[in-house]
Amino acid sequence: MELRPLGATGIWVSPLGLGTVKLGRNQQVKYPHPFEIPDDKAVVALLSLAHELGINLLDTAPAYGNSEARLGQLLPGLREDWVIVSKVGEFFAGGQSHFDFSYDTTIRTVEQSLRHLKTDYIDAVLIHSDGDDCRILKEEGVLDALQLLKERGSIRAHGMSSKTVAGGLQAVADTDVVMATCNLAYQDEIPVLRAAAAQNKGMLIKKALQSGHLKEGNVEEALRFIFAQPGVSGAIVGTINPAHLKSNAERCFS
Repeated sequence: MELRPLGATGIWVSPLGLGTVKLGRNQQVKYPHPFEIPDDKAVVALLSLAHELGINLLDTAPAYGNSEARLGQLLPGLREDWVIVSKVGEFFAGGQSHFDFSYDTTIRTVEQSLRHLKTDYIDAVLIHSDGDDCRILKEEGVLDALQLLKERGSIRAHGMSSKTVAGGLQAVADTDVVMATCNLAYQDEIPVLRAAAAQNKGMLIKKALQSGHLKEGNVEEALRFIFAQPGVSGAIVGTINPAHLKSNAERCFS
């Protein structure tokens, strides 16, 4: 299984990344079916299977309940075996998301994530956009804070999980890594992928399988489509089902 470069960051990632929102949160999520958060034994088994399959990319966030803390407690193997992507800006409490992209909050959030993950660095930290991408990048203090954290060595790369084409293009220009939406049903952000490829920036894809709404028979077609796009480093797919994880990995790595 061949790893892919995450742009010019020096980080190499597996084509398939494991999204971990389901390890810590099952409220106000957009999946088609309700689910129970797995217990520690099931999480260890899932992460161990990911490791065995050659998956090194993990996507988490403070907004994913206690996902970060569970990874910090339960992640098998060596820290260097994993590429951890977390986020700043969005917080989930009381059944609602709240956003804060200020300089000071960004610093505090990453410091808390480091404690939760029990690590002294995070591979990439992305701005968890509320949809107003360009305003966040131009007016908030989050980018300056992330740059300082890079200089400190607390994070290796910074970027944005964007929600608009204009914002994604701006993030490509201003940061190291962009996470954009692309799938068989939604292709509006392909210009962001092309820009990232042209500028050698890291490109991660979210909602590649339409947040679980894609029909099972179309998974291989969907992944083939994603990896045919320019500059794609990896696709984040969230699952707590070992059979789904193995099947997705086989389709990515075949």
